[in-house]
Amino acid sequence: MGQWFNLLVCALIVLKAQAGFNVSITYVENAVAKGAVCLDGSPPAYHFDKGFGAGINNWLVHIDGGAWCNNVEDCSKRRDSSYGSSKHMVKEANFTGILSNEQKFNPDFYDWNRVRVRYCDGASFTGDVEAVNPETNLHFRGARVFEAVMEDLLAKGMKNAQNGSAKHLPASCTSRLSPGLCFFPENVAGQIKTPLFIINSAYDSWQISNILVPEDADPKGAWSSCKVDIKTCSSTQLQTMQGFRVQFLNALAGLGNSSSRGMFVDSCYTHCRTDYQETWFSADSPVLDKTPIAKAVGDWYYDRSPFQKIDCPYPCNPLPESCF
Repeated sequence: MGQWFNLLVCALIVLKAQAGFNVSITYVENAVAKGAVCLDGSPPAYHFDKGFGAGINNWLVHIDGGAWCNNVEDCSKRRDSSYGSSKHMVKEANFTGILSNEQKFNPDFYDWNRVRVRYCDGASFTGDVEAVNPETNLHFRGARVFEAVMEDLLAKGMKNAQNGSAKHLPASCTSRLSPGLCFFPENVAGQIKTPLFIINSAYDSWQISNILVPEDADPKGAWSSCKVDIKTCSSTQLQTMQGFRVQFLNALAGLGNSSSRGMFVDSCYTHCRTDYQETWFSADSPVLDKTPIAKAVGDWYYDRSPFQKIDCPYPCNPLPESCF
């Protein structure tokens, strides 16, 4: 019994060591007067942990995702959640992974100014509609939100940034395609001149569950178990997912070759990586060429070595538990 107790204590210590730390929310109150508001009219928000030491003038800005709403009913539901209102956002956010301030968990970026920008407009920070329907009280002001948050961060020191950049949808895309298509990386990344590191799974669990096989396309729930756990997928379902992987890799190839671009594409069945400690940098992190994501990004960013790796198709090799 004593051995089990000691084991439990050790496990709790390890979990605490990897739990990160909480950062209070900052509301951009002066943005409201500019009409830069969330779907419900509340002020935009972000979490900010100040850099120190050699990283005092370096900035890392993590912009939250969260899909889109595409009609009044959908946006009304979102309005009453943290994805549409800062009133529903947590007052403190846990900073782990690439947002950690400890070198052992975030070797190359721990001392930078680290920001998490909250997403609350339902259209990837692009809306700018002046009119507000009084019946729904929906505000589509994402572009104003983005500008207001950036202005606030610039005033807090980001204007002195030696490393950091942010752009709206580029004209190089919108001049060729409708703006809606410029949300998709395959239509934008090829024109981005800033060095870019792409991190994604070839079997992104959110995309497979919501894009490849949404609920409406599977009324009998044949994919229900598979979407939760790839290990339960049938051979036919895996074949469909392999086709999805091929389309994704073809889109990557369409970006063209660039020596300045980094790439970490594994065969995990998960979604989001950099802000989770277990996938960013831990003993259980996914690796390519024996290299975890954090080291791959750090080596690429600091010109220690280039990194462009794509994993073989699932289930070609053993994967850590953090991949599922």
